[in-house]
Amino acid sequence: MARASVGARLHFGFCNLSLSHERLYGALGVGLAAPRVVVDAEPDSAVGVTVEAAAGAESSGSASAVREDVREYATAATDLLGVDGARVAVRESLPRHAGLGSGTRLAAATLAAVATAHGEPVRVRERAPSLGRGGRSGVGVATFESGGFVLDAGHPTARFTIDRPADGEWTVPPVAARHAVPDDWRFLLVDPDADAGRSGAAEDDAMRTAVERAEPGIADRIGGIVTRRVLPSIATGNAEAFGAAVAEIGRLNGAWYADEQGGVYRPPVGEIVASLSEASAVFGAGQSSWGPTVYGVTDADHADAAAEAGERALDAAGVGGSVSVVRATNEGARIADEGGADPRSTDSERGNTKPRGDGA
Repeated sequence: MARASVGARLHFGFCNLSLSHERLYGALGVGLAAPRVVVDAEPDSAVGVTVEAAAGAESSGSASAVREDVREYATAATDLLGVDGARVAVRESLPRHAGLGSGTRLAAATLAAVATAHGEPVRVRERAPSLGRGGRSGVGVATFESGGFVLDAGHPTARFTIDRPADGEWTVPPVAARHAVPDDWRFLLVDPDADAGRSGAAEDDAMRTAVERAEPGIADRIGGIVTRRVLPSIATGNAEAFGAAVAEIGRLNGAWYADEQGGVYRPPVGEIVASLSEASAVFGAGQSSWGPTVYGVTDADHADAAAEAGERALDAAGVGGSVSVVRATNEGARIADEGGADPRSTDSERGNTKPRGDGA
């Protein structure tokens, strides 16, 4: 048996959506230690997939959707590897389309487990496009490889234009900069009870519209923030400056998406971000990808206060949800063959995520 285990990722936004600039997209994000995706695989004559009840699927419908996603990824993986099949078991998974990178995490972990089970190299960066991943952002693949904070270089605008190429007809954006995240930094995760974020055709349509209308001046402002604030703050370990900088990038990205998601942030994210922005323990807050997950940047000394701020933010927004504080990871996915150490871990600063009822 082979096992692949990897934590979620946060997506802070893109550097450019305007066709007026030479490179399109260019994403910023960070790999997290938790929550995790854990996938086991064994060689078999055909593809079979099971999803454990405790794998993070919120309902039977969600578990069924995870099963179908993994079946598609496993089938593509066996075709790429030239092997007959695999028995794949999803032990842990992320909420689907919540802004934590569930799609790329499941695809890459499935590929890694199936390849390792058959004694084949994983080569996730090379093979991710054939699984439909890495088409815009390279953060998911890069943090699967090595964790940490990542800025990818985006795609040549003339190559991608408004519509992305067909699956497999692109390369994952190269890493332009990577830094280890300081050990004492923490990330607040607030997961409100809200509809899933954009994915699939709906996401493609929304991105197409955003790119068609994107104001190029926003990209110029983001470029200055990245070079003069984000990169220096991660290099020097200044969590307060980093949090403020990525939060500003999120707000600027929201200006591109405002027509598509009903504002700079999708409801009810805006209220939660506004509340967190008033908390001294939270150095910067924003929406990860299409949400609904809200992140906050903090540190070990302020972790408890940040979690309390997250709970107050849910109260203020009048929604239920869950709050946790987690570490970043500076390591890539853990991949073990038969007899290897169990790679599962929770790595949460506050232990188990705390569920909440509406308005509790």
